[in-house]
Amino acid sequence: MIQNEPVAIPVSESTKVSGVLSVPDARPKDTGVIIAHGAGNDMNQPMLASLAEGLANAGYPALRFNFLYREMGKKVPDGQAQLYAAWQGAYRFLAEHPVCRPMHIMAAGKSLGGRIASQMAAEGMLAAEGLIFLGYPLHAPGRKERLQDGHLYKISRPMLFFAGSRDPLCDLHLLRQVLSKLNAPWELEVIEGGDHSFHLPKSHPMDPTEVYERIVSRTLDWLKMG
Repeated sequence: MIQNEPVAIPVSESTKVSGVLSVPDARPKDTGVIIAHGAGNDMNQPMLASLAEGLANAGYPALRFNFLYREMGKKVPDGQAQLYAAWQGAYRFLAEHPVCRPMHIMAAGKSLGGRIASQMAAEGMLAAEGLIFLGYPLHAPGRKERLQDGHLYKISRPMLFFAGSRDPLCDLHLLRQVLSKLNAPWELEVIEGGDHSFHLPKSHPMDPTEVYERIVSRTLDWLKMG
């Protein structure tokens, strides 16, 4: 059994964002995971909720949170400074939470949430000990000549990439080229038939919940190896 606790995460002296802390009833493991959402969704996106609860069921505390723009009901993402501030607020919250400390902290993110975490890690602004990408936005649709990869080569922490084979924002051939040049340990899990959010064609035999279970299982395997 787990507990899903709604929390308020301070971002600045006057600003807070919502979060959900999923913790196991038994003594938690010494590793926690923070999960950030993508540009078009929020912390309650089913895949993110499934990942958080799956981690907590296995003993790993998991904190998912909203960026400020989603907290305010807006659709356009915040500027970089505000996105960074929300990530840092979530990190401080988990690191200082009495149920969870002391612990190793991993950063996970869907698309925008993962990219921002990776930029911060490359700049020394997020002390996560590993990064999990749930659909990395390597390029804009149809703009494969402009890759968002430069900062990835500056990261020294282990990275786990989940990628859909039909993702218009992450050509698998280009992603594998990028991964081959990384300086940090990395692993890639391809969701065959999946798009940027790992949605499958209606004709695909796998149910969406099976995809979520696979993501949880692969993440747990990666955490145990770390």
